[in-house]
Amino acid sequence: VSTQSTGSSGINAEYGGRNEYLETIKAMGDKYKKRKFGWVWSFAGEQDKLEESLELGGAGYPALAAVNVKKNAVLHHRGGFSKDSINEFLQYVIAGRIAPSVLRKEVPKLRKATPWDGQDGQLPVEEDYSDLDDIELEPLKTEL
Repeated sequence: VSTQSTGSSGINAEYGGRNEYLETIKAMGDKYKKRKFGWVWSFAGEQDKLEESLELGGAGYPALAAVNVKKNAVLHHRGGFSKDSINEFLQYVIAGRIAPSVLRKEVPKLRKATPWDGQDGQLPVEEDYSDLDDIELEPLKTEL
């Protein structure tokens, strides 16, 4: 079984950025290392073909799925992205208490990703439109 997790682009500071997500994944990897799970992490859109094949990201990010390619099965984590929630999910996976979905598309090979510099992203600078206040527009015609 492999687990695939996808996080936000690192710009969303509301969740503390990627470092917090990665610490959670590392903790779960350490806890389940005897199970020999494989772990893959990418940020949203970096591995878009993989996300599409696993049907990840439709409910937002971060997202987590357990995948068994040999059995053509995927199990989606629907809870929060916390150690407790992911631990519960993995316990259910191990115990067979979650019904898997069939992989609808072949799992693609991973693309070479841009190395992450370890820093959260920055929001783009918004343009200042305050100088447009003096523009006069013609009224809309409301003829039927």
